[in-house]
Amino acid sequence: MKKLLFLANFLVCLYAVSLAQSKDKPNIIVVLADDLGVGDVSHYRRLHNPDIKLETPNMDKLASGGMIFTNAHAPAALCATSRYAIMTGNHNYRSPLPWGVWSGYAPSVFTPETLTLGRLMKQADYHTAFIGKWHLGTSFRDKKNPDKIYQLLKGKGKKNLHVDLSEIADGGPSQNGFDYNFTLPSGIQNEPYLAYENDQWFPLHQESLISLIDTGHMERLGLAMEKKEGLGDSHWNPTNIGPLIAHKAVDYIASKAKGDKPFFMYYCSQAVHTPHSAPKELNGVKIAGTTPSNHMDMIKELDVQMGMMIDELKKQGIYENTVFIFTSDNGGLHVDGDTWNARHEPSDIYRGCKNDYYEGGSRVPFIVSWPGVIKANTQSKQPVIGLDIMATIASIAKQEIKEGAAIDSYNLLPVLKQEKNAKTHPYVMLQGGSQKACMIIEDGWKLIIQFDKKDRSDKTRTPVALFDLNKNIWEHEEFNLIDHPKYQRKVNYLLAKYNDTRDSRIPTGKR
Repeated sequence: MKKLLFLANFLVCLYAVSLAQSKDKPNIIVVLADDLGVGDVSHYRRLHNPDIKLETPNMDKLASGGMIFTNAHAPAALCATSRYAIMTGNHNYRSPLPWGVWSGYAPSVFTPETLTLGRLMKQADYHTAFIGKWHLGTSFRDKKNPDKIYQLLKGKGKKNLHVDLSEIADGGPSQNGFDYNFTLPSGIQNEPYLAYENDQWFPLHQESLISLIDTGHMERLGLAMEKKEGLGDSHWNPTNIGPLIAHKAVDYIASKAKGDKPFFMYYCSQAVHTPHSAPKELNGVKIAGTTPSNHMDMIKELDVQMGMMIDELKKQGIYENTVFIFTSDNGGLHVDGDTWNARHEPSDIYRGCKNDYYEGGSRVPFIVSWPGVIKANTQSKQPVIGLDIMATIASIAKQEIKEGAAIDSYNLLPVLKQEKNAKTHPYVMLQGGSQKACMIIEDGWKLIIQFDKKDRSDKTRTPVALFDLNKNIWEHEEFNLIDHPKYQRKVNYLLAKYNDTRDSRIPTGKR
């Protein structure tokens, strides 16, 4: 009996040690939604309005199982600029293209020395994967001269037709720290309209050819041409892309669940970007036509994608040992008529949307789940930015970030663990969209700064709005205090702080 009791105690201790070791190096999944606003997630929407037009049960379960941040921002109100900041932990103004949205044929802004999420986690001895929309520049060979990299043709009516699209030559996930990748160079909305697995073209059908994807091709699918006509897979159909990348993510989780090292997966969904063309069904769930609008169908598809990953983690017995971070690249979209008529509000209570310098342009859901470590059903009102993911996962993986890298990223782990006096950014600096504006927010005071579009030095900056978000979270224009004599000192103070921080290049993060 004593021997049996000893054995039982020994096994319990062994399990406890094993659990502690697994928590020491958990798997990490970062999901970046595309154009998802806080009002698109029903868990967030309930904070302000009980009238929910679309339930998102899988996102909600993730939120209730961990911590949500109610003052979370994308680094910028536009896609590619945000993705640069998230990938590097640096503000957009540190990029060689601080305002740019990068084409699938544009040169990469990363050098071999740039610390990326992939390189960081490889250094931490993780197996790394990227799946989904890249949109950070990719290089392909020139068909006319295979020894040269193809140079993008810009301008209306100019088509990029002399590109060797059989493989990514440089600038993609493989060259930036990811062991495995399944990549859409420009997502579903722009050229090249192809998918790549480990840099090699992934034909979407056994009869696929590389051909011109033009307005006629999209019209035959019942869709509008989102951006430029260009080369792509002859069987290109945005409807099929979400299921494809979701299954690739599930397969990756299954293949690495019992591996000899933990894994890091950065999953960049195509949803809910236009063109809004959800599949009829995904994972046994009917989607297309089951909500009031095509846009809302895409939100439902994204939720099912999340459920597929969570279910696979549980099936493999590794959900308890996986950190899940979920956010979006910018605020929600301008809604279509059907979505508007349904009274679904992607930006929730906030003014503006994607590409705006108002709160609706940068406010995003930010959810972190880590069973047994992060307490369930918790919230934080502290300000966070998407670029904080870098320092946070470095801390989780016990990996040092080299000096001079990820200098704007804030380690959120103390806040996630609810440690006493844990803090995030004392003030946040954000970027708008194509209108070339930036924002600084401190203690609820928000200054919007317009840059002169003609000044390439970015030195000409004019304050255009001051809002007290503590009293005017909606940014009502009648309470724009920019010209009020009483608040000129506040305007000058915030403008000076923004200028001093940006021009001196000082770090704004914390390890």
